[in-house]
Amino acid sequence: MSTLLVKNAAIVVTMDAQRREIANGGLFIRNNIIEQVGPTETLPQTADTILDLANHIVLPGLVNTHHHLYQTLTRVMAQDNNLFDWLTTLYPIWANLTDEAIYVSTLTGLAELMLSGCTTSSDHLYIFPNDCTLDSQIRAAQEIGMRFHAARGSMSLGESKGGLPPDRVTEDEAFILKDSQRLIEQYNDNGRYAMMRVVLAPCSPFSVTPDLMRESANLARAYNVRLHTHLAETLEEEEFCLQTFGKRPVEYVQSLGWTGNDVWHAHCIHMSHDEIDLFGQTGTGVAHCPNSNMRLASGIAPLLSWRATGVPVGLGVDGSASNDGSHLLNEARQAMLLQRVAPDRYLSEKPGGRGGFGGKPDAMSARQALELATLGGAAVLGRNDIGALAPGMAADFIAINLNQLAYTGSLHDPVAAVVFNQAQNVDYSVINGKVVVENGNLTTLNLTPHIQRHNEIARDMIRNK
Repeated sequence: MSTLLVKNAAIVVTMDAQRREIANGGLFIRNNIIEQVGPTETLPQTADTILDLANHIVLPGLVNTHHHLYQTLTRVMAQDNNLFDWLTTLYPIWANLTDEAIYVSTLTGLAELMLSGCTTSSDHLYIFPNDCTLDSQIRAAQEIGMRFHAARGSMSLGESKGGLPPDRVTEDEAFILKDSQRLIEQYNDNGRYAMMRVVLAPCSPFSVTPDLMRESANLARAYNVRLHTHLAETLEEEEFCLQTFGKRPVEYVQSLGWTGNDVWHAHCIHMSHDEIDLFGQTGTGVAHCPNSNMRLASGIAPLLSWRATGVPVGLGVDGSASNDGSHLLNEARQAMLLQRVAPDRYLSEKPGGRGGFGGKPDAMSARQALELATLGGAAVLGRNDIGALAPGMAADFIAINLNQLAYTGSLHDPVAAVVFNQAQNVDYSVINGKVVVENGNLTTLNLTPHIQRHNEIARDMIRNK
């Protein structure tokens, strides 16, 4: 059995039930589980590995609840388009994806996430042209050491059937369901501290049929795995659902069994009061993606209303072609700041409500943003073993050196500084008790040759569109 001692941290942000912030704190870890958290002098003084993190802030590992890792190959494209035009521009390029491209792009996106402080990530891979498989993405996550929720996405409603994607990037529904079952049986681990879980995730209301949504929900519940899709992202999607199904997006997915505490949806910008209440009552989760929502001009999500109604909310960086990066700490910063731009229209409309505004920037604090990025994401993914530093929790944590230019003048409140100030990469990251970032460098991937191969694949895909 191996042990790890973290000592002398300037502050340890626990996110435990008491939200303790421990000065001169540390952790004692045995194998992959936290045994003790507290002031350094109260911890064991010996261990197999000792990290002296003087001048560092230590936080729980961040949790990313929505991504499309393959999109690291197609950044900065369709720069001025809304969602539907952006998709139709990129579909022909994504049709050139190969299995190697899935593997390489997954490593790229996960490397970015790990350096930004993410220790658990979901990914929504919904396009499988040529020889692409989810297996290669899973292999990449296992090699780099990320705690991973692999979402088996799908598209079956092509242009010829009234959907948005071209037919050549869609799949047969019988095959989708068969492959989904195979992946669950081969890779899913529902145990505590699991490093790999499988999610079923038909892409969106405009790219799959109602039958596939229903059958995916039945299959997921038979195996006790979670469900995920895009929902209520744009007004164009709302119009599509009204014209095609006669229902608004939330009403449509509710009719198919896609609400409940085993479901989370990405975006959910355009929701009514009743729909938000429904999510709160049923425990249906949301992945909030502020950077992507701004990039595609989709709108400002009702984050405050979600929180006030008890909707589980986590953060997602979304795809690297609509962000165009994978920095989860920056996502927390944007989530905090975006709620100060305009009133939450739902809270403002309620009697006596003002949405946290009225001349006071009290919509969301830095600590609340960090809570979204940790405990919030853990709840959305259905996990009670990550998101906080406490005995019995998984040994996932990050550390950032406060003795650097970006934090000068703000050490009176270093916890707020990591959100308010320019987002930095982490100096240390430990996932499942293993050091994966040390002194700012990845220990599980040689980046130089990897970046070269990534760029070669990206150039070939774009040239051959």
